Amino acid sequence: MSAVVGYGDCCCRPLAEENLEQVLAIEQRSYEYPWTHGVFRECLRAGYCMWGAFADTGLAGYCVMSVAVGEAHILNICVDPDHRRSGIAIQLMHNMLDVAREHTADTMLLEVRPSNRGARALYQTLGFRRVGVRTGYYPGRDGREDAWILALPV
Repeated sequence: MSAVVGYGDCCCRPLAEENLEQVLAIEQRSYEYPWTHGVFRECLRAGYCMWGAFADTGLAGYCVMSVAVGEAHILNICVDPDHRRSGIAIQLMHNMLDVAREHTADTMLLEVRPSNRGARALYQTLGFRRVGVRTGYYPGRDGREDAWILALPV
């Protein structure tokens, strides 16, 4: 696979340490409980697949995925609030499916909050199916929230 992949109005390419400040800015604007700079840095150093979707204005979204033993696991996917509902998330997911296939994964997994209807709709469009629940997985204002485990054959 080429190091730069074009989808629609943006191109996807691997992220590097110099992109982490932009990643962190999007993460902090998007989540009440964001990942830290250190977590992203360690993902890079561990060799996780980290790709960004770049629009004319710069980084518009990113995805972090681990691949091992035939399974690709989406750990984090996020689109800048200013670029949401423009197709970038589906472009990122198509890119990550290509990357997973390149790594010979046969299944892609991810967790999603049941309350995140937008993400659930995206994953349903891609063909993901619910295969389990992680009870109390996510922190929340009113305690913990479950995570639905979704899977897709790659």
